[in-house]
Amino acid sequence: MDLSVVDLSPVPDDGTATDAYANTVEAAKQAEQLGYSRFWVAEHHGMANTLAGTTPEVLLGQLAAETDSIRLGSGAVLLNHYSPFKVAELFGALDALAPGRIDAGLGRANGSPAVDRALGTERHVQNPDEDHAEKIEAVVDHLYDGYPEGHAYHDLEIPRSGEDEPTPWVLGSSPSSGAIAGELGLRYCFAAFIRPQFATRAFEEYREQFQPSRVAGGVDGPEGTIAVNAVCAETDEEAARLRAIAEAVYERMQRGIVGTRPSIEEAIEELGGVPEPTPATLDADEWPRSISGRPETLAGLLEQLADRVGVDEVMIQHAVADHDDALRSHELLAEGVGLPSRG
Repeated sequence: MDLSVVDLSPVPDDGTATDAYANTVEAAKQAEQLGYSRFWVAEHHGMANTLAGTTPEVLLGQLAAETDSIRLGSGAVLLNHYSPFKVAELFGALDALAPGRIDAGLGRANGSPAVDRALGTERHVQNPDEDHAEKIEAVVDHLYDGYPEGHAYHDLEIPRSGEDEPTPWVLGSSPSSGAIAGELGLRYCFAAFIRPQFATRAFEEYREQFQPSRVAGGVDGPEGTIAVNAVCAETDEEAARLRAIAEAVYERMQRGIVGTRPSIEEAIEELGGVPEPTPATLDADEWPRSISGRPETLAGLLEQLADRVGVDEVMIQHAVADHDDALRSHELLAEGVGLPSRG
């Protein structure tokens, strides 16, 4: 099984965005040394007190300068906020900075009404799935010179490396995103930490709707990964303690409290105690929003989830407050899975 990381650039307690970005750079360099396949950075808006990852394209430029071989990408650029041509230009520039190492992860999400107004985003699109698919296809056509002769955009060129173009991915958390990825014949990543209950159906839609290489940059057969909120520690009990933050954040969101992150102690108090360790074997229809464990436990859990949706790569997302704990989690998990270290 291959492992990858999606990093949200969490702002440390009493820290700033500067600290968050420094931690993201350190995490990417560590992931490269440990043998992780790819390192993606996320896009969130209006959450400055907890998450500093607002602009993947800016962070990826810095990460390209700080790493040598690991694939870098967006998890995701939120395409509903931007022009497809501009997004293609961004990824073309990143490809020029890190030839053959860039993943163009394309997704969508609305923020608060104020955030969307500030971004100039239209919240009420008549056919949102169709609009999203058209924008993804437009980004790929711009990147791969896919517009036919006679098209208004045929002569538009994107500056890039001249080697391998950025690899397009469709990212989502619903069956409709799987259908879009399949219809376009692109790689697919499902965010199981958002709507885990749809994971199996999303990949079924992906495979049922798959059309080989409909667009430039596509693939001949389904290729995917699943993103899971997971944390690793020396023991199952300590890992469950670290997982308390993710559990408490979700419960807050259920109550309409967004953009806050408790400490471990606050999370445990809000939950009424330390969460139970994740069982080493999940029920057949069980899709936890977050999982935890010692290296052997967590490696087995990730294998179970990957097998359910038929992928051989898992992307790790976490909500660990302490940066050292996060780095240690990645290190232990790499050992548990047996990644080939590059260090």
